[in-house]
Amino acid sequence: MKRLSLLTILLSGMVALPHLQAADADKPKAETYTDPAKAGQDYVDQGEYIGSKLGGQVIALANDKFRLVLHKGGLPGAGWDQSPKVEIEGQREGDQIAFASKDGSTKATLAHGTIKGTLADAGKFSLKKTVRKSPTEGAKPPAGAVVLFDGSNSDAWAGGHVDDRHLLQAGTSSKQKFTNFELHVEFLLPFKPAGRGQDRGNSGVYLQDRYEVQVLDSFGLKGLDNECGGIYTKAKPLVNMCFPPLTWQTYDIDYEAAKFDADGKKTKNAVATVKHNGVLIHDHREIDGSTGGGKPETPDGGAIQLQGHGNPVFYRNIWLVPKA
Repeated sequence: MKRLSLLTILLSGMVALPHLQAADADKPKAETYTDPAKAGQDYVDQGEYIGSKLGGQVIALANDKFRLVLHKGGLPGAGWDQSPKVEIEGQREGDQIAFASKDGSTKATLAHGTIKGTLADAGKFSLKKTVRKSPTEGAKPPAGAVVLFDGSNSDAWAGGHVDDRHLLQAGTSSKQKFTNFELHVEFLLPFKPAGRGQDRGNSGVYLQDRYEVQVLDSFGLKGLDNECGGIYTKAKPLVNMCFPPLTWQTYDIDYEAAKFDADGKKTKNAVATVKHNGVLIHDHREIDGSTGGGKPETPDGGAIQLQGHGNPVFYRNIWLVPKA
């Protein structure tokens, strides 16, 4: 088993990663935190808040800036009625964060784990911080499962690296190839408040090394096909179930490989049903070809790839049940 020193990988819980564009060379490097104890007050304030028929998500954006996303009915996957979200920008002011819409109709203040405010069409509200946990976190492999990673070693992975916490680092593929299967994966995203878009904890779970289910810090974002839970550029999730970074998250994927005739012509697309943190986000979704960076479609089986993208994304409790 190959091990990397946690101190070397994480630089005492905080590493600075280069920007993806040369034009960004003069900008400050985006700090990346992997230890909640070292992530500061912004990390403490970021997260999910819940009240009476209303849910809130606070996103830290660095430099004392924040965004509050309000969901009527409750949080995504836990009561949200699918009505349009309300998004307001915020700024830290002393020991609190003040949020206000541009027209001033919606205002809120966050202090000491509570958000109090007024919503334009619903009046006053109060939200308390909550921490959700995936119902499938820690799920044990059933009889007949292939255990790909249980923290003891990286023998099932080509070039796999395990850190001092017994976590598997992104940037590896399973040695074994698979056709039809049910897959369970748990992943941990870093806290990178100054990062934006694909520069915010990027990785991906590739099915058969061909089709990517995106892994990214998309907490509170729109839920696009290139965000967390998306089948990359092919299909957006039914709901954005991304938890805040530095929170363990789960994918449970039921996968049917594409089918081919005797001449090697594809007769049926691959199909994936995906649950993110226990909530259905793709229901028998057909995938009409390899996603970006994926290998070409063939009748042969393929590996499970945990894409490496230069970000400290880690995985644990990975197992797979082959299907006929």
